[in-house]
Amino acid sequence: MAEEDRGPAGQARRIALLLEYDGSRYSGSQYQKNAPSIQAELEAALNKLTGESLRAAFAGRTDAGVHARGQVASFATRAPYGLKAFVGGLNRWLPADIAVRRAMEVPLGFDVRRRASSREYRYAIHRSPVRSPLLQRFAWQVGETLDVEEMRRAAAGLVGRRDFAAFAGSGLKIGGRTVRTVYRCELSLRGPLVFLLMEANAFLPHQVRRTAGALVQVGLGRQSAEQFLALAREAVPGTMGPAAPAQGLCLMRVSYPGIDPGEECDEDVYP
Repeated sequence: MAEEDRGPAGQARRIALLLEYDGSRYSGSQYQKNAPSIQAELEAALNKLTGESLRAAFAGRTDAGVHARGQVASFATRAPYGLKAFVGGLNRWLPADIAVRRAMEVPLGFDVRRRASSREYRYAIHRSPVRSPLLQRFAWQVGETLDVEEMRRAAAGLVGRRDFAAFAGSGLKIGGRTVRTVYRCELSLRGPLVFLLMEANAFLPHQVRRTAGALVQVGLGRQSAEQFLALAREAVPGTMGPAAPAQGLCLMRVSYPGIDPGEECDEDVYP
């Protein structure tokens, strides 16, 4: 092993990883008994690389079928490997639909979830009456014309700190804590694809998917932007939606104060 691939021998240290994955065949990011998960695959690869039984923590929970370009995970280890060795070694043992893009050393007490200042998700909608075999795992096909400008008006009204209970499931038990701060909620176009980009300090379960589903209703003319925002303000759990399918959702980036977990992805090489 080259000198630059070695770390301090025997010392406890915490490593953060920037992960990309295709979530199509997984039950989600978090470990689940008797179901495949990103966490289980990562911990198995860590065991093969280091010989240690390590527990990985994730910055954001992604549901079954949801993807990530910028998921961040961390773990504590005594393995004497340099950062390049963690990247190359883990990618050797991980399946083809999960990859480590970057490794970095962080303080031992670093909490990958609680230290995050914001999370950014993107939802992809494919506007076409004909299905695309290349896009079907990464976008929701809506085979009708969408009024994107009306959708933009509705989306812009969600920016700010407010109660987003309407975008939570009706049976969700989260102790009434449904106030979140949304920094960005905007739509962009690339060919037949409409992208919803949302950045917030945190999200309720299914919040982005329910936002995407409700915005499509606006785009189809079934609800005006004003009606959309009025219903959102009422904050009655489960009233906004329906939740868009999981395959269109991707965790793009997790941000931390004073820490850069990784470079932006090249938009042109992804659906």
